[in-house]
Amino acid sequence: MAHFLRGKQAGMQNDLSAGFYPELFCLDDIARYGINSQIQAIAYDPVQSLLAVGTSESLHESGQIYIFGQKRVCVTLHLPRKASVRVLQFCADKILSIDSKNEVVIFSLPLGKLITAYSPPGFVTALVTDPTLDFALLGLQNGDIIAYDIDREMQAPFKIANYWKDKSPKSRASAVVAMALHPRDVGALLIGYAEGAVLYSFKQAKHTKSFQYELPAGAPGGDSDPSSVNVVRRPKLSQAVWHPNGTFILTGHEDSSLVIWDINDGRIVMARTLTDSNVHRPGTGSSSFGASPGTFSLKEPLFRVAWCCKQNADDTGILIAGGSPTTMPTKGLTFLELGPTPNYTTSSWQILSSHFESPKRQRILPTPPMAEVIDFCPIPRTSPYYSGSHDPIAVIAILSSGEIVTLSFPSGHPISPTNQLHISLCFVHPFINRIEHSLIERTRWLGMTEKRSSGPLILKGGAEAQRTLKRYESRNVLLSAHADGTIRLFDVGHNDEIENEDILQVDVARAVGRLTDVEITQMSMAGATGELAVGMKSGEVAIFRWGRNMSCGRDSSVINEGALGLVDISLRSDPGLREGLLPLTLLDHRQGSVTAVKMSDIGFVAVGFHTGSIAVVDLRVPIVIYDATVIDFTKHQKSGSIRRSNSHYQSKSEWPATMQFGVLSLEEDDYSSILLFVGTNLGRVATLKLLPQSQGGYSVQFVGISAAHDARILSLLPLNADTGASASATQSVVAQLRNGYKVNGVLLVVCPTGARIFKPVSAKGAQKAWDDVFCDAAAVVKFPDRGYALVGLFGDGSARAYSIPSLKEIGKVKVNDTLDTKRFSEAIITETGDIIGWSGPSQIAVLNVWGTGQQLVKSQDKLFNPDAILPPRPTISNLQWLSGTQFISPTDLEILIGGPDRPPSRRMIEQSRADEQQRKLDGRSAAAATPSANQDEGYWAYMQRQMNERTQKLGIVGDSMDKLEENSSGWAEDVSKFVSNQKRKAVMGAVKGRFGF
Repeated sequence: MAHFLRGKQAGMQNDLSAGFYPELFCLDDIARYGINSQIQAIAYDPVQSLLAVGTSESLHESGQIYIFGQKRVCVTLHLPRKASVRVLQFCADKILSIDSKNEVVIFSLPLGKLITAYSPPGFVTALVTDPTLDFALLGLQNGDIIAYDIDREMQAPFKIANYWKDKSPKSRASAVVAMALHPRDVGALLIGYAEGAVLYSFKQAKHTKSFQYELPAGAPGGDSDPSSVNVVRRPKLSQAVWHPNGTFILTGHEDSSLVIWDINDGRIVMARTLTDSNVHRPGTGSSSFGASPGTFSLKEPLFRVAWCCKQNADDTGILIAGGSPTTMPTKGLTFLELGPTPNYTTSSWQILSSHFESPKRQRILPTPPMAEVIDFCPIPRTSPYYSGSHDPIAVIAILSSGEIVTLSFPSGHPISPTNQLHISLCFVHPFINRIEHSLIERTRWLGMTEKRSSGPLILKGGAEAQRTLKRYESRNVLLSAHADGTIRLFDVGHNDEIENEDILQVDVARAVGRLTDVEITQMSMAGATGELAVGMKSGEVAIFRWGRNMSCGRDSSVINEGALGLVDISLRSDPGLREGLLPLTLLDHRQGSVTAVKMSDIGFVAVGFHTGSIAVVDLRVPIVIYDATVIDFTKHQKSGSIRRSNSHYQSKSEWPATMQFGVLSLEEDDYSSILLFVGTNLGRVATLKLLPQSQGGYSVQFVGISAAHDARILSLLPLNADTGASASATQSVVAQLRNGYKVNGVLLVVCPTGARIFKPVSAKGAQKAWDDVFCDAAAVVKFPDRGYALVGLFGDGSARAYSIPSLKEIGKVKVNDTLDTKRFSEAIITETGDIIGWSGPSQIAVLNVWGTGQQLVKSQDKLFNPDAILPPRPTISNLQWLSGTQFISPTDLEILIGGPDRPPSRRMIEQSRADEQQRKLDGRSAAAATPSANQDEGYWAYMQRQMNERTQKLGIVGDSMDKLEENSSGWAEDVSKFVSNQKRKAVMGAVKGRFGF
């Protein structure tokens, strides 16, 4: 009976939810956007053009690996146990991860799933892989290095013992902190221990050189503290990298020293910091002074060092994260551009030392303030070698705040992730402050394709899976406001094929004319016109409209400081934007922060401020057509006409909390009007009428105010009482008003404590109080061919559906296992039944309430492109070969590590099969070539013969290397004798000439 009475009290004769039953209210998990936790590791594969990020575990979820490709290509890989991703590396058609539980996890890129997980016999501190090898080298905390056979999914018999343990038996075990294969000779391995660095030769199976950084008394080193200068120090090693041509190595130390070594004789070529050089020599000064006289500044640790090169591997530079004084005002990456490396053979020691002492240029690649770079990933153009630092086009840096930033290389200009990186990465590039939603007509959204100047694409790999193409007249467009004053718009879809996958970007900071103090508090977009209104904490409202940029290519920004009211900002558009959302006008009302904003489909925008002020702007001129405060409404209202006295509201601060435009007939009117409803933080609803003027404009008239609830208004939902459809102010409905079109409408008001349905302006109608829980978000949702229902998110972690107008509960389902209950107030419920809410700090989930209980479907996107050919690994130069450098190929190294009894790898078998097929196609099969001997040879016999031949060839290579060493030694002795003979002849000639012989 109570449900029946509510319908009568609300003035609604029809049951708009007659076709619903509880089983219809069931959740489908549709999609995820964003990153589930803080990014810990990042890797890039230039061959497949894929980017991978690994995250840390959170309170409710394990760390994950996200692999991104072009456009919306994304595959999420889950760790076998709840853990954080520590290390991430691509290796040919696989990706390797080391997690916080010390487990080596290997995933297949073609299959997009887990292959195996391996627990090493010790804590892994370093990982080295190479796309030409089937082995991964693992450096352990005890100083040993073991090899894992990726192809055979087992530990290999190869092992390198701790060098420093043999050198100093009494010292504590020195952990492996860094490893790197020689960029041109895979047979040489650089091992960085905490005590120093070592060169290891796979061919000789021993350590060939060691490097230990020792500072004599009086040498400043990288320490800023003068009290430590007068003692001998051995700073611990933290980084170890190769010069791109393999002539030098660089070690980074805990005192922020960068030490460059000559690998031939083990001498220090140069020891420096970011600001000083020759810090290994006594008497050298330091420039790390503090902010006041007599003090010194501390330095950041060296988080990451990469020795980069251009297309010419001899033209190099060193990219450094950390190592700068903490007092430096500008934070970011440091790039020491060294230029072409002097020829080692013909250059003197002074030339080599000066090359590293005085770089051609020292750049600071700036990053956002109040955060330091803890890791970075270069983005090479083509080569996966040189530790991923060959000819990088950009660099992606991980900040201590958990955000990422993309910078061009080597200039350091910020690169916008819009349409460069996957939309999920945009959630942390930088963080999102607020999200809003707009239903935009499909045809309009398809035409909203931004034309903007941009560089070459970073991600071009992968292929998207085909989805079902569904017919929706409106698209689910999400608006995300970021911490840098940028807004991005993208289609989250309806679990269907997204036709327009592009991301739109709006630069609010540029529109208001400043880079700081741009905190976006409110956003609203009109689905029919594509106009956008953005409210800020500073009290400004920027309005954008789709169009062509007439000032494209030239920066003609004009800033009118101090101007009140509406300011023309059309000249503040981005010069690189040819077509898109352009700034139109700026409302600077200076009435406190913006608490509510609503952009209508008919050219009006309403704004509410924290001081209680309300402004209405007609965008057709544009002009402010109304300016009042909530206090003015209370003064105009007759005493006793509302449930509470006016003094109750005058004693508290009251401001607009939500706004909505609608078209319906008021109680005392026999016609329908354009209405503006304003809900306040104290539970009152004010009604304003927009009336046309004879001169062609519009005026706004206050109609009345009523107390709908005792708490903040969450939603104002104007409804057609006959059909249940939304009674919002659309272009088609407003166009019919001149013909006497009437809308029998009601207003559904939702607040945390209950809901009320009434006919404006009075608050008489039906109401329902929520039982023992608060509502955080609510909207009227349509189920096709069945009717309408009120759907809300409640504090007990549930989503509930209520009938209209009786407000009887239809169904209830738990959503707190997917969405964060604490952020329900930031969630969005759309008219189509989608719930868009936060499932993590930087991740949203898209659910649908009219589903079948479907769980989140694994992505079917393809990552691996078998046609992308891996380039050959760089080799040593002819001069190095002539000088006696012992070079071995990756195939030979696999035999050295795996042993001669190791079965052929899958890659070798596939290659053999491909070669066999090619021989058959060419008519040169093995049977035709040897009809008698090899005709009955089986496949495995053939593979065994191939392995025997490879073993013999490796022995021949070893013998050849030994002969080459003997020949090189003899050649060097002959050269030495020839030089001595020439010197003797020169001296005797000078003596004979002196005495006239």
